[in-house]
Amino acid sequence: MPLFDSHCHFDFSAFSGRQSDIWQQCRTSGIQWLTIPGVCPGQWPKAAALAGALPGVFYACGLHPWWLADYSGDEDTLAKSIGDFTGHYRPVALGECGLDAAIATDMQRQQRFFERQIQLACELSLPLIIHVRKTHNLTLRLLKKYRPARGGVIHGFSGSPELAQQYWREGFYLGIGGIITYPRARKTIATAKALPLEALLLETDAPDMPPNGEQGKANSPLNVLKVAESLAQLRNDSVANIARQTSANAHQLFASHADV
Repeated sequence: MPLFDSHCHFDFSAFSGRQSDIWQQCRTSGIQWLTIPGVCPGQWPKAAALAGALPGVFYACGLHPWWLADYSGDEDTLAKSIGDFTGHYRPVALGECGLDAAIATDMQRQQRFFERQIQLACELSLPLIIHVRKTHNLTLRLLKKYRPARGGVIHGFSGSPELAQQYWREGFYLGIGGIITYPRARKTIATAKALPLEALLLETDAPDMPPNGEQGKANSPLNVLKVAESLAQLRNDSVANIARQTSANAHQLFASHADV
C-alpha cells in the first residue's frame, strides 16, 4: 500500500534535524515517495540536497507568490535562475508558482512571474505545481493560453466539482489534502467524491494544513495516510486502491526528470 505525498515542504525549519527520522517512520508506514515544492531560488539547492540524502524524495523549483515580495529580480532573472538550476539538477516539476489574491503583492506582478514560469514549463517539458487562491478564472485563462504539454497539479484544491473538471480537462490533477477531513469542507468533499480517482493526488502541505483533530500542531508527511483513509471512506473504496491509483498518478506526473 505505498503512498506518495505529492506536496510537502519537508525542507522547512519545522522539520530541521528530524527529516531522516521522520522519513524512516514514513517508509515504515508505507509512505514511499514525497515531492518538495520550490518556493524561491535560495531554497532550491537545499531541497535538492535533502532529496539526494533521502530515498524516494524528489523536488521542484519555482517562485511561490508568497515569496515574490522579497524577490529583487525580474522575470528574466528568474528564468535564468531556473535555467541554470535545471542545467545542473533534475527537478521533477516547476513550481510551486501561481496567483494569490489574498496577499498584498500586486496582481499584475504576480501574473507576469506566473506566466513566465508557465512558459518555462513548456520550454523545459516540466509539469507545474500551481498555487491558486481566489484566482481560478485568471489561472484557467492562462493555462488555456499556453497549454503546457506536461500539465501539472492544482495544489490544495478546495473548489467545486465543476471547477475541478475544468482543470482536469486542461491536463491538471487536483491535489487533495487534509481539508477533506473537515466536515465543513463540503465543496472539497464533493469534489473528492465526484472526480475520477485518476484525477487526484494525495498531499499534506506539511508543516501546514494539519488534518482535523490536529489543529495547532505542525503537520507531518505521516498524515498522508489519514488523507488516504478519509478519501477511501468518502468514496466507499479501499485504502489500498486509493494508494495504488493516486501513487500511480503522481508517478505519471513527476516522471519527466527523475527516476520515480
